[in-house]
Amino acid sequence: MERRTTRERHEAPPPLMGRGGPPWRYLMGEPERARDVRTTLARIWGYLSHRSWALVAVALLVVVSSGLELLGPYLLGRAIDEYIISSPHLAGLARMALLMLVVYLSVSLAFWLQAYIMVVVSQQAVREIRDELFARLQTLSLRFFDRRPHGELMSRLTNDVENISNVLAESVTQLFSSLLGIVGVAVVMLVINARLALVSLTTIPLMILLTQWIARHTRRGFREQQQTLGELNGLIEETISGERVVKAYGREQVVIEQFDAINARLRRAAIYAQIFAGVMGPLMNFVNNVGFAIVAGAGGWMAVKGLATVGTIAAFITYARQFTRPLNQIANLYNLIQSAIAGAERVFEVIDEVPELQDAPDAQPLTQVQGDVVFEDVCFGYEKGVPVLKHINLHAKPGQTIALVGPTGAGKTTIVNLLTRFYDIDSGSIRIDGVDIRGIKISDLRRKLGIVLQDTFLFSDTVMENIRYGRLDATDEEVIAAAKLANADQFIQRLPEGYHTRLSERAGNISQGQRQLLAIARAILADPAILILDEATSSVDTRTEKYIQEAMLRLMKGRTAFVIAHRLSTIRQADEILVINEGEIIERGTHRDLLARKGFYYRMYMSQFRRHPQVQQAIYAGLTGHG
Repeated sequence: MERRTTRERHEAPPPLMGRGGPPWRYLMGEPERARDVRTTLARIWGYLSHRSWALVAVALLVVVSSGLELLGPYLLGRAIDEYIISSPHLAGLARMALLMLVVYLSVSLAFWLQAYIMVVVSQQAVREIRDELFARLQTLSLRFFDRRPHGELMSRLTNDVENISNVLAESVTQLFSSLLGIVGVAVVMLVINARLALVSLTTIPLMILLTQWIARHTRRGFREQQQTLGELNGLIEETISGERVVKAYGREQVVIEQFDAINARLRRAAIYAQIFAGVMGPLMNFVNNVGFAIVAGAGGWMAVKGLATVGTIAAFITYARQFTRPLNQIANLYNLIQSAIAGAERVFEVIDEVPELQDAPDAQPLTQVQGDVVFEDVCFGYEKGVPVLKHINLHAKPGQTIALVGPTGAGKTTIVNLLTRFYDIDSGSIRIDGVDIRGIKISDLRRKLGIVLQDTFLFSDTVMENIRYGRLDATDEEVIAAAKLANADQFIQRLPEGYHTRLSERAGNISQGQRQLLAIARAILADPAILILDEATSSVDTRTEKYIQEAMLRLMKGRTAFVIAHRLSTIRQADEILVINEGEIIERGTHRDLLARKGFYYRMYMSQFRRHPQVQQAIYAGLTGHG
């Protein structure tokens, strides 16, 4: 392509939102916030709400497990007061111990069931998110991908979605259980002994102050960590894809240094986030131990004064731990949830991206195509205010071959990009059989176009399936027939497993010319009405070029074709040659006419034979009639 849009390596940090967010914000204070936490959480809930029966089951199991957890310490207190202190009774103590064993086994079973159901529900929801994100990526225009590193998009599809998955599977039930546990324990303690309950709650202000301080730092660290990880993935993807270029220019040390720099920033961001997240546990344990000491001391004094029984004190010590444990869990969950919200926002940002190119409300299907193509006063620029094409006018009649030539960056590929509607024009019109392509359904338009690019892309699949990509319902016989027409059958038969040979990534186990022949076979199988051949022979040897030329001639027969040519000798038989320079058509005509004018095309053509003066002399003599 002629344009080289600067890709944005760094995402701008999202703006901070105002008050709001999840209900536990009052415990955690007000850390640095996402753009819209409420909306993000509501959207995540939307993926879960389709499975209401499962969520109801989980909620019931959480209530049951929380209630049984509250019952355990109560039974412990009764056992101490009634069967140890008041009147020792081993049989009664054994019954109470057995009852407590059943209670705690039931709690474990309820925990397992709710975890199992929630994993199933969360994975179904995450599958929907992942499917929706991938489907959205397929609808977005090339301009969207021009402006974003591919590795960064891959990070959203993998790392960010995985963060959401982890939180939904593990944290939702824990959060609900913790909130319910806090309320339940507080109520039970107040009912059993209000004064001792108030003593047990004295550590809450200290816990809130500590979590407020920690929460101010964690959100910023997790967001920077995710963004830097996306940037690192982008560099990895580019380096692996461009491995040959890196090695050819001896840039291994350069990319190692680039990786190390980004990796160092990731390390700093991760350390920043994880230090503050990791300090939460020890601090909460410290507060728990302080609360334990306060309850033990106050409870002992109350027992001596006859204000509480020993069993009540024992129960309260257990309840105190049960009260602080959910607070500790919420504090740790908050860090995970913050990271998941950051990831969810990045995912939803792509899902919400409006495709730049969409079918018009009254778009018509494209059935029979004659192949009459008209560009009328077409202007276009990839960036606003930077024109790439200026007032392009051309007319390709059905069955004609139009060649596009010119220096690199002149706008040749841009013309075919507009015909395929990879981008929309700024002004003018492009018509096929008299119908503006903006009034044709995009899927129908592209189905009628066949494209063979200079940089052929083949998938990590068999040769058979790569050719069948042109028409998925084609039979094996039709695939083989297309390969024969493309002059590809002979080399395919020599492959280890013939048509069932699996190609490596980007088809690195076959040559460039063989990849081009497979691409031509794919286009033949698709049977398009209009062909686009973008410098399909510029990277192959003369012998392979001959095979490709023969295959291209068969492919172009009876079809309207646009050929972008690097070797001008390959387009001498074109019906019309358009010479493009700086976004304008400066010359047009047949090969012989353009040579006779001795203009831009003539100079380009002759320059390709500057090492062969005898050829130049023969061309000149042929034009002047003196040879």
